[in-house]
Amino acid sequence: MAASDLAALAALLADETRAAFLLALLDGRAWTAGELARHAGVAPSTTSEHLGKLVSGGVLAEERQGRHRYVRLADPGIAHLVEDLAARSEPAVAAPPRSLGAASAGRAMARGRTCYDHLAGRLGIVVTEAMTVRGLLRQDTGFALTDRGLAWFDELGVPLVRRGRRPVARGCLDWTERKPHLAGVAGAALCGHALDAGWCVRIGSERAVKVTEAGESALYASLGIAPTDLR
Repeated sequence: MAASDLAALAALLADETRAAFLLALLDGRAWTAGELARHAGVAPSTTSEHLGKLVSGGVLAEERQGRHRYVRLADPGIAHLVEDLAARSEPAVAAPPRSLGAASAGRAMARGRTCYDHLAGRLGIVVTEAMTVRGLLRQDTGFALTDRGLAWFDELGVPLVRRGRRPVARGCLDWTERKPHLAGVAGAALCGHALDAGWCVRIGSERAVKVTEAGESALYASLGIAPTDLR
């Protein structure tokens, strides 16, 4: 990558409206331009201009179904970049919430959420640390599943399907906990299983997830995580 390419990418992200779009798209879904416009509180024409730049710059991928235009993050690497930047730009002293609803939503996001396609927040950290303590995951020389970890996924019936150059396991800096949580193919597979099996359910209108009673039992049985550690 040339210096000019890096500068161009940084310029794409250096806009508050575009940053709001990218943070919203961390939920892993494809959004319409209208949904993003309402989320960021900007006009449709402004949204269209910003989305055009992000698509042209390779940050977003565009899909069209009939007259509807959907956009999503181009790949997991972009999601990791956005999450890492969010973690590094979080102020040392957070601004107080503007309402009771905002405070409640903030607590829910910090407790557990999805980061693109893997688990984040305290939930993601607790799971990652439990996997490490049990010898399923190594963090001392970078993130890597051990043979026991690979067997553990097999026992869960969760296939680890590699596509492209995405690593099996990768550390992603959590912007609320300031510690790495599990991402990569393994992180995505575990998050998908947690949602499909009913261990977690989505709550609210953002990326927050809540561990169910079934999930508490399953995480205790499979990773020794106490329910109180998830609340």
